[in-house]
Amino acid sequence: MTAPAASSRRRSALVIGGGHNGLVCAFYLARAGFAVTVLERRGVVGGAAVTEEFHPGFRNSVASYTVSLLAPKVIADMRLHERGLRILERPLSNFLPLDDGRYLEMGGGLERTQREVAKFSARDAERLPAYYEMLDGIGDLLRDLSLQTPPDLGALLHSAPRGWRQARVFGALSLEQRRDVLDLFTESAADFLGGWFESDPVQTAFAFDGVVGNLASPRGAGTAYVLLHHTFGGVNGKKGQWGHAVGGMGAITQAMAAACRDAGVAIELEAPVAQVLVDGGRARGVRLESGRELHADVVAANVNPRLLYDRMVPPAALPEAFRQRMQRYRCESATFRMNVALSELPRFACKPGAGDHLSSGIVMAPSLDYMDRAWREAIERGMSRMPIVEMLIPSTVDDSLAPKGAHVASLFCQHFRHALPDGRSWDDARDEAAGLVLDTVERFAPGFRRSVLGVMALSPVDLERKFGLVGGDIMHGNLSLDQLWAARPMLGHGDYRSPVAGLYMCGSGTHPGGGVSGMPGHNAAREILRDASRLTALKLALRGE
Repeated sequence: MTAPAASSRRRSALVIGGGHNGLVCAFYLARAGFAVTVLERRGVVGGAAVTEEFHPGFRNSVASYTVSLLAPKVIADMRLHERGLRILERPLSNFLPLDDGRYLEMGGGLERTQREVAKFSARDAERLPAYYEMLDGIGDLLRDLSLQTPPDLGALLHSAPRGWRQARVFGALSLEQRRDVLDLFTESAADFLGGWFESDPVQTAFAFDGVVGNLASPRGAGTAYVLLHHTFGGVNGKKGQWGHAVGGMGAITQAMAAACRDAGVAIELEAPVAQVLVDGGRARGVRLESGRELHADVVAANVNPRLLYDRMVPPAALPEAFRQRMQRYRCESATFRMNVALSELPRFACKPGAGDHLSSGIVMAPSLDYMDRAWREAIERGMSRMPIVEMLIPSTVDDSLAPKGAHVASLFCQHFRHALPDGRSWDDARDEAAGLVLDTVERFAPGFRRSVLGVMALSPVDLERKFGLVGGDIMHGNLSLDQLWAARPMLGHGDYRSPVAGLYMCGSGTHPGGGVSGMPGHNAAREILRDASRLTALKLALRGE
């Protein structure tokens, strides 16, 4: 990214929200010469990627909890490793305990995974290399597209070159790869995986990624793409790898904040934005909840699009058709998040000893039927009595998080609706849901409950209150075909520009979507700088220079 041409006055920008994408956007704008201020409503920078003490002596990544999608370009440009960020790779990707006393370990190299898969199906073990090769090829395509701005399909002539360049990426795929892309974007995870593997445990291990942060059954159309979305990242140059940030996810955003400050960014904490100021059809700044007004040439919003357009932008500043369609933007990931302080490590009935499995993603959802039932119960009664639970125990690799001999666990749980039936409040239902989660872990690791010293439980409503995740949606909007690429958040505005001149979107509600990647912030900054360069060129032309 390059700075706009020199002008008589330094251009200014306000960034709403100090989450990771807001920090990334602010960094690139400041590096290009903008005077940038980040406005964060909480008392700590980082949004949902923060590390906090949740029980005396116990710290954890209290919301976002694992690393994979963070863009290598962002890491390099912000010099995050030089600012102290260390990411440790998981020895295994996933550990799946089963109801019959067996288990399946995934990751740790192809040969090791094949040996595990062969316990259930020799045919599936043989198919595994081809499956990984297919995902890797399509993942390369998505990695390429994720750092590009989608074409504005509402203005084809203007964005035709961009659309043509991206179409060429698809055109370079073989016919079979194009078929796989079509399948992944339209099919259910279960149907797609059923075309590759015959064993239910093997399908289940992969299908879990299709329901992470997604209110859906693995048999629901579109879940194959969500599966793919969780596989195209990497850690330390290794594609598809998952990892742990030493010090928790807050280590990422603290390093980003340091990069921003070094670039000249001002970061204001406890500065919640109430309204975007619009005059003459253009964003001119913001009004804080305190009543203070700040003015700037550009406003970039790192918040859920529903939060931006429903609560911050004056209704009269938006086209009516846009407002009506935004009301249909879907935000609900059905996520319940728990942080647990433990006196000791859990002992799983199927594998009671210590091992790499305790440093992996421990998925407590033993079959496709189990995951489907969890979704059905949530639809019928608001929460699943036997939820899908993924446990990570980061203290097994990072002893800075807990007292010596003790541990912390992250529990990421599906499916729990944002709105409970019969008007029931989550303030009344939170303990019940937490109990269901602990019962689920106890089922696979007897004695787990006895080791629990303290709990932080965050319902979907808590996630909205604490982190601004509308609908409790960790992705800032469903990753469905009608809310992806050029249609994220809406067709005609997939290029990070809003209907209001000077107002941009830089959060996960834009391409390429959710996860701690930094890519929406990176891409939005690029478009802001392009527009600034065009405006500067126009002013110079009008002055005859």
